[in-house]
Amino acid sequence: MKNEQNHSNDEEQIDLIELLLKRQAELNALLEITQAINSNVPGSVLIEMLELILKTNLKVGRFRLLFVNEDDFICVSQFGGDLDIYEDYNAISKELIELKNPTQLSDHPDPIFKGYDFFIPVYHKDQALAYVLVGDFPQKEKLLGNQIDYIQTLINVIIVAFENKKLFKERIQKERLQRDLELASQVQNMLIPQVLPKNAELDVEAIYRQHQTIGGDFYDFIELNESEILWCVADVSGKGISAALIMANFQASLRALVSVDISLSELITRLNKVVYQNTKGDRFITLFLGKYNKQTRVLNFLNAGHNASLLIQGNGVVPLLKGTTMIGVFDELPFVNEGFIAIEPEALIFNYTDGILEFDGEEERSLSEVDLMDFLIANKQLDLNVIHHLLIKKIEGIRRSLTATDDITILSLRFH
Repeated sequence: MKNEQNHSNDEEQIDLIELLLKRQAELNALLEITQAINSNVPGSVLIEMLELILKTNLKVGRFRLLFVNEDDFICVSQFGGDLDIYEDYNAISKELIELKNPTQLSDHPDPIFKGYDFFIPVYHKDQALAYVLVGDFPQKEKLLGNQIDYIQTLINVIIVAFENKKLFKERIQKERLQRDLELASQVQNMLIPQVLPKNAELDVEAIYRQHQTIGGDFYDFIELNESEILWCVADVSGKGISAALIMANFQASLRALVSVDISLSELITRLNKVVYQNTKGDRFITLFLGKYNKQTRVLNFLNAGHNASLLIQGNGVVPLLKGTTMIGVFDELPFVNEGFIAIEPEALIFNYTDGILEFDGEEERSLSEVDLMDFLIANKQLDLNVIHHLLIKKIEGIRRSLTATDDITILSLRFH
């Protein structure tokens, strides 16, 4: 009797020693995984370490690790079983997705599920990150629940590491994109004239407010010779870097073409070809072109689908509408009607983009063209800079918001 008791005690001690050694091995494995994560080893190495631990330490015979990728489930690690048999992991996971705790599958009626012993969900901050299917698991293993918990912990550590790597890469990409945007914005601002004339013949003022880091609006002012000036206000469809690149290319083409003595009609025709060749009709530009002769006081102009520039002279307002369609839509412009008008002393031309009138599709919070005309007539005697700031203040009062939903560009000229 005493010998039997001693034998029983010996077995318990052996089991305890084996359990302690097993737990030590598990802790060592977890430590190695943690050290590997801290050393920033590739994800493929972490998966290899995980598979080795499962096979060697835990004696797992079949294993599938599924990552949650929005509405899909991707198998990133698998061993054991017949790997040639197609398993619908989406179907498997979507059926078991409601399970929040490890669940035994060996008695499941579905033959695919029955091939596994356990389904183990892995959560982080109440968000499902991965699902584990474990098959050929040693059911006779003592403290089986602890083994399942250990697998769940082990994979949770690895999954969180993957998430952190992903977030880190996203942060780096975001920072790189932000730097690119800032650089593109600086380049774009360099393209906009920094000094505009204010002399006995002409006063020119401008405002350029981008809705985003990079805007789709553009204006330019060019002194062609002692007698002639040319200006342009434009708006490219879309936003961001692609719009900025199109606009930069447009400005380069404009500057190159005006160096040649051609009419506005020929200029707009050539600009259309350049934009169409660059965008293949996927993007378009609306613009207003004005060319003024100081000697004759005649303004030549073309409106290419843009908001009509407004000529304020005398007691009236003349919308400058003649022109053509927006450029970049057709390989050949369907028509071009160049406008001509005499400019009286102290006349004002107000050029702008649609950010002045439009506000997120809310008509009641937008300035109408009639309101704009009335405002300009009432304030036409004021300094151009004052007119601009009063108008911006009026727009912000109507919108009850300082945040514009589109770029705002104004270019005004007063002819003495």
